[in-house]
Amino acid sequence: MGMTSTKQVIEITQAAGFHINEMMEHNEEQGSFLRVVVNGGGCSGLSYGMHFDQEKKEEDFVDVQHGLTILVSREDAPILMGTKIDYKQSLMGGGFTIDNPNAIASCGCGTSFKTAKREGTPEICE
Repeated sequence: MGMTSTKQVIEITQAAGFHINEMMEHNEEQGSFLRVVVNGGGCSGLSYGMHFDQEKKEEDFVDVQHGLTILVSREDAPILMGTKIDYKQSLMGGGFTIDNPNAIASCGCGTSFKTAKREGTPEICE
């Protein structure tokens, strides 16, 4: 029998939470979970992804912030631990910013990074 672990891996600011909730409504994804993942690729070797998910897995860490249920897989949790997701408005429109204290290198795209433990495969930033 799997126990779901409750653990705050990432922090979502109020602005980001508000925006994600709006996106959920807009996409009729109410009741979905927000999954934050680490993918290979990006110009520093690893990149982040966020998407809506209907399924919780047994090995997921689960956390609730701003009414959002956030899922992080056990494999990604050490890399994402302490990461802060914010939403900032700029002249070019708004965007999510991801601040990961574990990243030793990041790049201009803001979505790519590498940690001391995982290199990933670098690719060129468009």
